[in-house]
Amino acid sequence: MSTTVESPPEHGSRRPEDKPKAPGFRTDIQALRAIAVLAVVVNHFWPNALTGGYIGVDVFFVISGFLITSHLDREIIRTGRVRLGKFYARRVRRLLPAAFLVLVLSVVLAYFLLPYPRWTANAWESFAAASYWENWLLAGKSVNYSAQNEAASLVQHYWSLSVEEQFYLFWPLLLMGMFKIGRRRWVVAGVLVLGALSLGLSVYYTTVSPSAAYFITPVRVWEFAIGAGVALAATRLVLPRLLAELAAFAGLAMIIATAFAYDHHTPFPGYLALVPAVGTGLVIVSGLRPGRQWHTAVTASRPVQFVGDVSYSLYLWHWPVVLLAPFALSGLLDKGELSAPWLLGLLALSLALAWLSKVVVEDRGMSWGPLTRSSGLTFAGMAAGIAVVAVLATGLQWTYDRHVAQAERDVAAGLSSPCHGAGAMIGTNGCPTPFGPARVAAMGPANEYWRLAPECRQIQDYNAEDKHTTSICDFSGGSPAAEKVWLVGDSHAQQWQASLFEVARERKWHFKIAFLGGCPFADVRVSEFRGKAPTQKEVDRCAAWTRRMTDVIAADRPSKVLTSFFARKETLAGGNQTEQYRAGLEPRWRKWTDAGAQVVVLADPPYNGEVRSPDCVTLNPANPLACAVPRAEAHPVDPLVEVARTTKVPGVSLIDLSEYFCDDAQCYSVIGNVVVYFDADHVNGEYSRSLAPVIAKALD
Repeated sequence: MSTTVESPPEHGSRRPEDKPKAPGFRTDIQALRAIAVLAVVVNHFWPNALTGGYIGVDVFFVISGFLITSHLDREIIRTGRVRLGKFYARRVRRLLPAAFLVLVLSVVLAYFLLPYPRWTANAWESFAAASYWENWLLAGKSVNYSAQNEAASLVQHYWSLSVEEQFYLFWPLLLMGMFKIGRRRWVVAGVLVLGALSLGLSVYYTTVSPSAAYFITPVRVWEFAIGAGVALAATRLVLPRLLAELAAFAGLAMIIATAFAYDHHTPFPGYLALVPAVGTGLVIVSGLRPGRQWHTAVTASRPVQFVGDVSYSLYLWHWPVVLLAPFALSGLLDKGELSAPWLLGLLALSLALAWLSKVVVEDRGMSWGPLTRSSGLTFAGMAAGIAVVAVLATGLQWTYDRHVAQAERDVAAGLSSPCHGAGAMIGTNGCPTPFGPARVAAMGPANEYWRLAPECRQIQDYNAEDKHTTSICDFSGGSPAAEKVWLVGDSHAQQWQASLFEVARERKWHFKIAFLGGCPFADVRVSEFRGKAPTQKEVDRCAAWTRRMTDVIAADRPSKVLTSFFARKETLAGGNQTEQYRAGLEPRWRKWTDAGAQVVVLADPPYNGEVRSPDCVTLNPANPLACAVPRAEAHPVDPLVEVARTTKVPGVSLIDLSEYFCDDAQCYSVIGNVVVYFDADHVNGEYSRSLAPVIAKALD
């Protein structure tokens, strides 16, 4: 397939110096690749050492924009057309063989090494990665609060490759379209306008939906446009030597500084992504002047060039290597954590795999005769690769469904034992091994803490903008005289619903539940939630919803209002946290107690992901005591508990179940053959249900 673009008459008189020329091999660009991939890898291996290493992806985007536009510009000017079939076939041969190899092995290793609850995400994301829409899948997940604690898949890093492939798909068509309109300056103007629009969208979307903004293609186009602009204006950007040296210094400084200075708090991409992207552009511009530069001795050295050579394969391999390692090394790690020596060994392994992949797969895929002679055969190979990944992903999903059904049966089998779950912490039950191995070690659908009871129906009356929040659960059989009880808060209130459903069923409550993730049910302003600053939209939504629900609950005149939220991680700006929460909680509690309700605060359980790997039990199924953590470390002071314990508001009480998670010395991950936590910071629904008798007694 090819598209011919008619050259306007004036192009026949183009000055020779205006014609784009094929650049020779540039060691500085190869060094930029090395810097970019090492920034990403170090950020993934040692996130606290290089907190902004994710900017390496932005460096790659600018480089891609420059190189692809340089190639397309030369072809259009030289021949008046772009052979799209050959262009796309080259991209396929360059990128897909190694990508498919890592995808296939990732799916296979997921089956053998990962716990089954992770299979479905890996299956879907592997197919999305193979067909290059992984970034859109992750963008959709990022706005789903219930998915925020979902473990990363082995192919999550393919999101950036999806963005690049989407760019490669539309960019030649765009350049040819603008070129066909008329003069080459239309191409330059079009790239500038498109880049400006994309940057504006990036700034806006990073503000209103930062998680999704990180992944979607339109907010990243401007980074490619920077590289494209340099390519299109290359003949006019050859700088005097001193200025070129200064540009290279400034550009490298901008890249390196942001890799260290940025972190997960940084609103990104947005306008702050300009710093590493423009820095990359400056380095590329400085290299347009031929000859050595001040950094050449380092950037052109063999080690740097080697890393640049294998950068693509290193990017592909490093992520599944570091995610699979804890499971492959199960039993050798302390609480499931990879220490520095292990990480250094995994880095060496990633480099070795990258080199092998480069030599055996990348290079041969680019030069293999049958593929280079036939674009059709190349595309057939691409379709076959996608099909292979799809078949493997489907098989993984089918096997996952079988494990889900078995886990449901295993959970049901343990319910009748008095030593099941929290019952093992009751001394009178005489349980001989309260901290032995779990019956079901991997947390899947059978353990979901957010699962609704059959008696529940969702209502839309009290949604928080686009977020569903509220359900009504009638355990009374429709009796108008039934006791009315509310459970409200964030997901840390929701984690108690499994046990409260049991109590509600026994006592025939008219039970109403309302949750908004990451939103403390108090008149306070959160500056950080789990280490990340909420957007203004999230702050306003939380404030409006909690004010409204406070009045709704008071008007309903329930007998009890049960409440909880993750106060230890919903950090308030400045001042004493406990006193700020007191000022924001007591007026709301008083409104409920004045309406006749008893307010019951459910104390948050001990930490999990903050003090041990969330995978610790899965990695130590036969010895869950390896995951025990000293109580002082796992159960620090909680401002919500302190307010509830010391409040002067009459009618407020506290239920603290710490003794069912910890003894005097340690807090545990498995109790009564049941895993305590579903994920990094929520209780397993099965363990929550086992607490129902204890909560019922505390409510009396």
